[in-house]
Amino acid sequence: MANILPAPPEFESARFVADQSQYLWGKLMRLDEARCDQAKRDAVYSMETIIQEFGGIFGLEITKEDTPEIYSILQDVCASCDSIYSDAKAHFNRMRPYAYYNEGTIVPEKEEKHRNEGSYPSGHTVLGWTSALLLADINTSPKAMEGLLTRGYEFGQSRVIAGYHWQSDVDAGRMAGTVLYQMIRNHERFIGQLARARAEFAEKTGNMSNIINTPSAVQHGGSAKVYRIDGTPATNDSKGIVITNGQKVVVQ
Repeated sequence: MANILPAPPEFESARFVADQSQYLWGKLMRLDEARCDQAKRDAVYSMETIIQEFGGIFGLEITKEDTPEIYSILQDVCASCDSIYSDAKAHFNRMRPYAYYNEGTIVPEKEEKHRNEGSYPSGHTVLGWTSALLLADINTSPKAMEGLLTRGYEFGQSRVIAGYHWQSDVDAGRMAGTVLYQMIRNHERFIGQLARARAEFAEKTGNMSNIINTPSAVQHGGSAKVYRIDGTPATNDSKGIVITNGQKVVVQ
């Protein structure tokens, strides 16, 4: 990832002025009690935080027992996030804003742990943004997608409010998350997982809005990737609901 991301603004450069301005914005946002509390919750880097903070917008409670397919794919994506940004942090080794200004944060118990850890890109932002992309790929209703991506954006901004990251760290985190998701989205294993997660969501919620009805059989030849609803490869004579190019299609 260090080879993909642009270098962060140098301290005291013209580009750094924007980071300084956003740092002040973050401090002002701490005066909003509700937003400050949200930033504190977002500071807990874990899959459990994602489930708690995104679950209501997603429209379905995610648990290992009741939604095993959704839980499994989210677990794998979160695990991918854990390793994607560490090389860039070490490579750029950027000082965090609270260390630069020698000021406190809203999560003081984590300050010593992260004081000498690179700030660029924001790992929390990678986690929040990539998780939002995944969940919006499972519940594809426009309202849910808008809500999930908005919450994913806010998850990153929480790091500016908390005082742990510069705005450019957060922006780079979103870029890294987008690159990561595009990389894993084309893997055969992920394609099958996503198909099963979508089917599970439809079954649990009764939401079949992303299923296309067609009176004729889908042509399974060529470069199209076609799967049964359970995520296994479809054959030319497959009937019922199949996944073709990421969409559910009823084949009659």
